[in-house]
Amino acid sequence: MNSTSTPRASYAALVLSTFAFIVCFSAWMINGVLVTYLVDQRVFNWSPIQIGWLMGVPVLVGSVFRLPVGILTDKFGGRWVMTFILILCAIPMYFLSYANNYSTFLLLSFCFGLGGTSFAAGVAYTSLWFSKEKQGTALGIFGAGNIGAAFTTIFAPSLLKKITNNGADIENWRALPQLYAALLVITAIVFFIFAKNKISPVSKSMVQRLMPLKEVRVWRFGLYYFFVFGAFVALSQWLIPYYVNVYSLSIVSAGFMAAAFSLPAGLFRAAGGWLSDKVGARMLLIWTLSVCLICMIFLFIPRMEIQAPGQGIMSKKAGKVMAVSNSEILIGSDVYTLQDKAGDASNVTIRFGIHHDQEGFLFLPTTTFHQVPNVKVGEEVKKGDLIAKGVSLIYFQANKWIFTTLVFIIGIMMGLGGAAVFKHISDYYPNNIGTVGGIVGVLGGLGGFCGPIIFGFLLKQTGIWTSCWMFLAALVMLCIVLQRTAIKALLKNN
Repeated sequence: MNSTSTPRASYAALVLSTFAFIVCFSAWMINGVLVTYLVDQRVFNWSPIQIGWLMGVPVLVGSVFRLPVGILTDKFGGRWVMTFILILCAIPMYFLSYANNYSTFLLLSFCFGLGGTSFAAGVAYTSLWFSKEKQGTALGIFGAGNIGAAFTTIFAPSLLKKITNNGADIENWRALPQLYAALLVITAIVFFIFAKNKISPVSKSMVQRLMPLKEVRVWRFGLYYFFVFGAFVALSQWLIPYYVNVYSLSIVSAGFMAAAFSLPAGLFRAAGGWLSDKVGARMLLIWTLSVCLICMIFLFIPRMEIQAPGQGIMSKKAGKVMAVSNSEILIGSDVYTLQDKAGDASNVTIRFGIHHDQEGFLFLPTTTFHQVPNVKVGEEVKKGDLIAKGVSLIYFQANKWIFTTLVFIIGIMMGLGGAAVFKHISDYYPNNIGTVGGIVGVLGGLGGFCGPIIFGFLLKQTGIWTSCWMFLAALVMLCIVLQRTAIKALLKNN
């Protein structure tokens, strides 16, 4: 630990910066809940792509400006920079309550997106208070500020429901961004009063600070963070409309279910910092990426009901159709018995006591089969004619509890992985954490920006909500390949 830092001062800096990051992250994620609610209540009629942009733009701003914020923090200290970010974010957040159209909403979202830069400021500030041996744990605890996303997904829907009187006074939604703005200002005051300033002892020119951009390793770390953090940010917002549309949940229930992803991701980030110090960031990252890939593969199959041709009935001989019902067809004196839905032993209603549109617990795809008449009374048929069509229905429930369990595991892995990436940075760039962390943060944050837009585009093109998991699986596979290649090259050189 730095000789000028007492344990008490170090822990105080960690607590204050983590608290400020939680508040900033909560505000940064507000559009995931607010936009979904306003569209669901038909206050605004925005397309999935427009929604994706509203969710993504704050993330883009908070990502692109992380690098300059990291550099400014190294130069002026975290006390001044973090306070400035909190105040600067509060202003457009307040004026969001007056937005009445898409353009205004988008512009103000762009402005309060600066709250996302608090991560770079916090990393640069917090790392100064701890020795290299403890930086992984400290940065992991600070990174747990991601739970701000969970606070928004849990509490914001309930607040919206309460302040709008269950939608009866819908215009009262404008109180929510005002509450967030007030919280940002209060946090700024607390941080400025109690935080002690500390400036990086290493003085570097701008050119020296940007030198790491030439190293492939930094870009590789950025890709890892694009997934473990960027995808986390994207999914923290995307899972709310996902639950609303796929599982027909209310926005309040969807917020609680989405929190099963964002809350563990934040909490386990602290554990990830500790594990990175103990077992090594490289090994931890290998496991987190691998587990994410396996879980996402299981999420590929969408909730669906497919109708396919089944085994029909052909007439045994020529004749005239005398009678037709759902259970039998009479041709001449011959009776042909049909398999109807009620008599199908594989029918979901018979076996499970539920209908497809009800939420029971079906683990595997379920098949039902029935036959429907293909002839009318009085019609003449020939031998071999199809008199009844076979219909097979394949239903996959994609049970929401199984889905949530897999998402929960992915959230834990992303939290662990985020800490592992920043442990890599503190190991390789101990004297340049602010700048390198800013660069990696930019690349990672871009994942949070691109994610909702890509998800919205894929949804519009395919009509399948699970297309987001397919995209993320391809991304994590690329990360695994690059990591394995880098490790092999390192071992070969040694």
